[in-house]
Amino acid sequence: MKVDGQDIRTIWLDKNKKIVKIIDQRKLPHEFVIVDLKTVDDAITAIEDMYVRGAPLIGATGAYAIYLATLNAPDAQIDNDYLAQEAGRIKAARPTAVNLSWGVDEVLSAIGQHTGAQEKIKAARETAGAITEQEVEKCRKIGEHGRPLIEQISQQKGGKTVNVLTHCNAGWLACIEHGTATAPIYAAHDHGLDVHVWVDETRPLNQGTRLTAWELGKQGVKHTIITDNAGGHIMQHGMVDLVIVGTDRTTFTGDVANKIGTYLKALAARDNNVPFYVALPSSSFDWELENGIRDIPIEERDPDEIKYVPGVDKNGATSVLICPPSSPAANFAFDVTPAKYVTGFITERGICKATEEDIRRLFPEKG
Repeated sequence: MKVDGQDIRTIWLDKNKKIVKIIDQRKLPHEFVIVDLKTVDDAITAIEDMYVRGAPLIGATGAYAIYLATLNAPDAQIDNDYLAQEAGRIKAARPTAVNLSWGVDEVLSAIGQHTGAQEKIKAARETAGAITEQEVEKCRKIGEHGRPLIEQISQQKGGKTVNVLTHCNAGWLACIEHGTATAPIYAAHDHGLDVHVWVDETRPLNQGTRLTAWELGKQGVKHTIITDNAGGHIMQHGMVDLVIVGTDRTTFTGDVANKIGTYLKALAARDNNVPFYVALPSSSFDWELENGIRDIPIEERDPDEIKYVPGVDKNGATSVLICPPSSPAANFAFDVTPAKYVTGFITERGICKATEEDIRRLFPEKG
């Protein structure tokens, strides 16, 4: 995607193919900082502390973390027990996003086809790179399949502005390019459609305010930041035509884990007859889990993320306490939206209903 006229991705290898480069998304929108990942510990820190975030990008980072493990193996043969131990540490960094385990396991499977150290290193590097390219293409196709939804609304409105609400950041910053929820928006914008995005601030880390607004602005897409609790109000007053969100894990029955607050947007959308779509690559489906509310692990993060608000003042970066110091806080990072509130899924293979039957129709190889 474009940043100030330059093409850039969220993750890539340096010219010597020994260092993984990422954007430190904690610094956005005030600073644009590139960080080097040289070890597995670097990658785990980047995932845990949200230098990188978003299911597809976390998956790619996990894949490259295994590559870094092969480069830093303590034994010449890159012992399988060592790789399994490192894989376990990487997977534990963010337990909700299924893409992380998927990316790690894909690289481990490729390594398992080889015995020599150099062959293992090459397999890890090439597989991580292939995963990255696959996710880019999947997101491009999500945009291709999702754009007609916006086109249809535009036609119904006689070419007037189509208002899309999104929650958190499921843009190219959460992926590698295009994004998931933003892919149809970017595709519509690039085809000349008049589209405007309502951007939920997404407390407590404000991924909407900081990241979605930043990237939409860089691409020239009209947008307005709103408080997390404003969505229901603007839906009641006919100011939202369509909701598109991403997901960190979706069951094969259609239950959707996404950033905390997504469930409430789905309820408001249902009550106001606003279509509620989830955009995701197939790597975000969990083909083992049936009941999302019961079975999807929900990450709980540091309560200080709620109690303190980071920002920038005239002296630079700062953090402000906004509650009584002694008050406890509970920081659930995700919630689960039951399938019955989801209008449909926008995937790289097309759009389907949020039912097991329709999901498996698009992905028959999953049984």
